[in-house]
Amino acid sequence: MRTNFLLAGTMLAVTFLAAPACAQTAGTAETAAANAPDQTPAFENQTRAPLPETMPEISADVVAEGLPQLWAMEFLPDGRILVTTKEGAMHVVLQENGEASPPIEGVPEVASAGQGGLLDVALAPDFESSNRIYFSFSEPREGGNGTSVATARLTEEEGKLALQDVNVIFRQMPTYDGDKHFGSRLVFGPQGELYVTVGERSDRETRVGAQDLGSGFGKIFRIDAEGKALADNPFVNEEGALPEIWSYGHRNLQSATLDGEGRLWTVEHGPKGGDELNRPEAGKNYGWPKVSYGIEYSGDPIGEGITALEGTEQPVYYWDPVIGPSGMAYYDADAIPEWKGAFLIGGLVSQGLVVLHMDGDRVSHEERVPLDARIRDVKVAPDGTVFVATEHRSGGSTILRLVKG
Repeated sequence: MRTNFLLAGTMLAVTFLAAPACAQTAGTAETAAANAPDQTPAFENQTRAPLPETMPEISADVVAEGLPQLWAMEFLPDGRILVTTKEGAMHVVLQENGEASPPIEGVPEVASAGQGGLLDVALAPDFESSNRIYFSFSEPREGGNGTSVATARLTEEEGKLALQDVNVIFRQMPTYDGDKHFGSRLVFGPQGELYVTVGERSDRETRVGAQDLGSGFGKIFRIDAEGKALADNPFVNEEGALPEIWSYGHRNLQSATLDGEGRLWTVEHGPKGGDELNRPEAGKNYGWPKVSYGIEYSGDPIGEGITALEGTEQPVYYWDPVIGPSGMAYYDADAIPEWKGAFLIGGLVSQGLVVLHMDGDRVSHEERVPLDARIRDVKVAPDGTVFVATEHRSGGSTILRLVKG
């Protein structure tokens, strides 16, 4: 199988090898040494789950290349792809020829230094009648910046695309003068609720905010379409707590999706080791930075170096070394039947697609599709093929379509 990438202005041919569809497999997808080898999982298959007995042969076709550095993709009802770029532009990309529109007018200013930029984008549940979209971005503010969520109408007149009635409906607070761990993914739940994932801004003085219910750092928020807290959120009646909080104790959440039952699942960036899959539930504490798998980048332990603590949740799954999780999708289509019911996660560090096969709410198997590129977002197309957006460190992105065979 072959595909082409445009890297630093040079066209490179990359060949991917995958196991034959009926090949017998053994071992695990991850074979490298752990950063914290003395840490042990809390239960079977919490890490390094076995490879599945059979894995489909996957080929990658280039949909569009030479794009600006992308952060997120979303399919429009007519099949075009709405994309956000780190530097702060939105475009619409045609699947037929990979052509990108001029920048969409009306996008607000973003703080694009470091890990900041124009982040996720989602269509409103009633998009076909309202043309309304929602997007998250690192917003420049007095004294620094922070992750914010805005909504707007996507309009098109005489071929010219624009955002109208732009309104910031939610701001992660407090404002902080940093350039890391903004999150962020946007996921609409089955009742129209909007989940917003954010980071804890990375630094030691901010990471402790992940445990503070009065801080917006390291949280998942659950809001309505106007940015207000839902009445049944877990902390709406707790004095001093932000009513928008759904769950807390998170590090940097850049992966989120619903499963087939409409439940939220996330994958968050760990430190050096410790990326973790969770099914966040109302009011629960996911531990960071009191408890974590992995170690500091310096090699020191995280806090007291513990991996379990009463009152905090164990991850459903964790990775050491990290995969560098980005976009995430639940596969419920038929084009690649071997993946039915699996989570598809983009790997920035592992440079490919990570496929988690589930047995109930536990991981049964893990497989990987190497793509030799940092994967920033993952979406399942209406026909069941899988689209991924790559991210080149030198700048620029490619959109690939993954198909069986």
